[in-house]
Amino acid sequence: MKVETLIIYILIISIISILLTIYDKIASKKFKRNRIRENVLLFFAFIGGGLSMYITMRLIKHKTRHKKIMISLPIIII
Repeated sequence: MKVETLIIYILIISIISILLTIYDKIASKKFKRNRIRENVLLFFAFIGGGLSMYITMRLIKHKTRHKKIMISLPIIII
């Protein structure tokens, strides 16, 4: 795999991960339904969006009390 292809892949997955995290934060405040499952968030973290998702969650203070997420994300990143 070319380096450029890998960079584009990580960039796209990171953007999707950020958007999913922000959507879930908005949904938690406004809709109280149509939330994104934690397993889906963790899947996107696992396939390359972990760092961007972790940073986004810290910045918008989303799911920071969920031990499953806050422990899993750094492990996935490493």
